Amino acid sequence: MENQNNQALRNLPSVDVLLNTAEVQSAGGSFDAEIVTQIIREAKEQVRAKVIKGDYREMDRETLFRETLNRALNALESLKKPFYEKVINATGIILHTALGRAVLAPEALAEIQEELTGYSRLQVGLTTGQRSRRDEGVELLLRRLTGAQAATVVNNNAAATAIVLNTVAKGKEVIVSRGQLVEIGGEFRLPDVMAFSGAKMVEVGTTNKTHARDYERAITENTAALLRVHPSNYKIQGFTSEVPLEEMIRIAHSRGLVLIDDVGAGSLVDMSQFGFEPEATLQQSVAAGSDLITSSADKLIGASQGGIILGRADLIEAIRKNQFARIVRIGKLTFAALEATLRLFLDLKLAQQRVPTLEMILRKPEDLKSAADSIVAQLNNAQTRAEISASPGFSQTGSGSLPTQNLPTTVITIVPKNMSAQDLTIKLRRYQPPIIARIQNEQVLIDPRTLLKGEDAVLIQALSQIL
Repeated sequence: MENQNNQALRNLPSVDVLLNTAEVQSAGGSFDAEIVTQIIREAKEQVRAKVIKGDYREMDRETLFRETLNRALNALESLKKPFYEKVINATGIILHTALGRAVLAPEALAEIQEELTGYSRLQVGLTTGQRSRRDEGVELLLRRLTGAQAATVVNNNAAATAIVLNTVAKGKEVIVSRGQLVEIGGEFRLPDVMAFSGAKMVEVGTTNKTHARDYERAITENTAALLRVHPSNYKIQGFTSEVPLEEMIRIAHSRGLVLIDDVGAGSLVDMSQFGFEPEATLQQSVAAGSDLITSSADKLIGASQGGIILGRADLIEAIRKNQFARIVRIGKLTFAALEATLRLFLDLKLAQQRVPTLEMILRKPEDLKSAADSIVAQLNNAQTRAEISASPGFSQTGSGSLPTQNLPTTVITIVPKNMSAQDLTIKLRRYQPPIIARIQNEQVLIDPRTLLKGEDAVLIQALSQIL
């Protein structure tokens, strides 16, 4: 075996030989020569490692040459196209974290294109010519939309929670219900965030029940705040109760404490009017008297990733002066996208039509059925090698928004005859543009709820070719 490995190592092509091939000359023509050489060396080292491991010991010189060359060519090609490429979301999960969460509104994309193609106003007063706050424009809209005294924005809601706690409760106690000690995707665990912020977490109540007296008994001279946390991606049901926000605010203010309300998805629209279970809106939390409110900007608001902080003017100013504020601040692209999206909410009916997240949530079941039936009919007319049908199903909002509230839809069910369901989803992901579907019970499911305008035609073409 050792002799075979040594022979295979001697059969490895030299870097110069690979560099002089027509394929590498063509694929690497747009790159600096040193980068191409580096990629060739890496490809050769990858094959060498396989040989030493024993995987390629029976390969002859020509086979090892082609294997090394193909690895180098693949690496060169991968540098030519964007990693963060457009994909088609056929999963029915509207706020899909792996797919970038919210689809930006056309107005947000237009603002980036029209206002940020050159230099742009970020933090300068046009009257005074002096340096201004970079959150000034977004704050104006957030104050108008929510009634908050002041507002600022950081890079996500985890950062918003951490900087709020660090500002008002570093070295002090923050009381939170045990039923709200959440862990959500991306390693966000409230106890860990609390520890990172420098605040000391005090748990009260039980997993399923917390009473007002639990908060009152836990308050000490070292208590700085009470914290309410939206459960995000789960619900506790049955024999359960939590203290209403208004009562928590009364307790906090009667003892001179700050009430922090983490509302999670951060809706600006009361979704209960559309038949959903009631979820707190930013306006409702402000009106109730919360001192500080945090939420995501890229969930039910439907903008780019960000963490919104609303509240008392003195506390917001203290947050702006926090040493961590610069670490978690956002840039001009996020501000422009958020500003354009928030402006749509000045007319709530317009927001429901123009903010893709809301538009997808509010799509009518009968329209989704019609779309699914049309796709099924076209695929069956194409005589694909698969059993294709439409059946009732459920979409999801995703990313902890409207948790446990499924959205009725019609899904397209595909059972391929000449490949497995797994193989079909792989081929769809390798299509251009990539199409992301889901598998259930060895069936590939396509949900039209998350297909954007024109994507149904691309989907039909892809499936017709693959099947």
